[in-house]
Amino acid sequence: MNSKLSYDIIGLGLFGAVILFGVPAFFSYDGFELNTFARYLSLAIVSMALALSWGTAGLLNLGQAATFGMGSYAMAMHLKLKASGDNLPDFMGWNNVEALPALWVPFNSLTFTLLAGLLIPAAVGGLIATFMFRARIAGVFVAVITLAFLVAFQLLVIEQQGFTGGQNGLTGLAQLELFGWTVDIYATSFYYLVGGCLMAALIFGLYLTHSKFGLVLRAIREDAERTRYFGYNVANYQTLIFCISAGLAGLAGMLYALVLEFASPTYMSVSFSLAIVIWCAVGGRESVLAAAMGAILVNLAEGRLSDVFVEGWHMMLGVLFVAVVMFMPRGIYGVIVDAGRALRRRGGSEEFAETPSFDTPLNTKQES
Repeated sequence: MNSKLSYDIIGLGLFGAVILFGVPAFFSYDGFELNTFARYLSLAIVSMALALSWGTAGLLNLGQAATFGMGSYAMAMHLKLKASGDNLPDFMGWNNVEALPALWVPFNSLTFTLLAGLLIPAAVGGLIATFMFRARIAGVFVAVITLAFLVAFQLLVIEQQGFTGGQNGLTGLAQLELFGWTVDIYATSFYYLVGGCLMAALIFGLYLTHSKFGLVLRAIREDAERTRYFGYNVANYQTLIFCISAGLAGLAGMLYALVLEFASPTYMSVSFSLAIVIWCAVGGRESVLAAAMGAILVNLAEGRLSDVFVEGWHMMLGVLFVAVVMFMPRGIYGVIVDAGRALRRRGGSEEFAETPSFDTPLNTKQES
């Protein structure tokens, strides 16, 4: 076991202890506070999902909010059908829809809903990735294409008001019944459900980044052409990590719809997608754990600042983001890594501290 994996496992253990035990105890198991923090945890999943594609493979996806929204709508459609009973959902009646659309029928099944919330975003992400990476599109063009898809998809959802609820989204949802358990979003058990999903996603993410698959992705991030010359199918690796990232974003969307009890096109807005990028950057895109922590810390700060500074909190948060980009380009994770290297140098392990690897970004590429 290498040292970086050891540090990640220790960090994950400490993070899990804080999330699963420290936070509920700190809030005295208050249902409202835990519900609010569960929202932060669901957003942490979409942030760490972006870190998998951006930090590991160097693929900046500015359309991550689209797959997040797909997951939220999948869950909301199931709960809306359950709330409507044998009748059509109310918004369909207002839009003169006379029969339940075929698209909605399978969402009567919870099993289909859970699979759809994961697989539909993954399939859409894979389709977009296939077209991009087989054409060897890279860099800023990936960000532009995914952003364009996000805008087009959000407009489609808004325009199809009779099928999606339009600008108002899907509201008036029933409670989720999961294997005989009626989910109460203000219960401690629901908080542990969201926290457990986050921990499972982080374990999966750490497994990927420390596997040979993750090593190849980091090689692609550093030099895709050189990796291709070694015989690896770069497009397949990029497409697969794009699918995985999109599927995890769909999981986060399903949990987010449960927490807030509605689904809205605002989940697919450009501002929301850029916010995901900011969370990931603040925590550190090189680590899935750091990206998750970034989402929690930024949203926690946003919530507290908006309570104290009703008018000026946006400006304060903006100044914070600018400061992070200027003085901590690798986020909180980079600061911790640099501090660890400094301590190792003082401890006499200078040779180890200066050894480059695919786990850290290289400023220059070696000549062939």
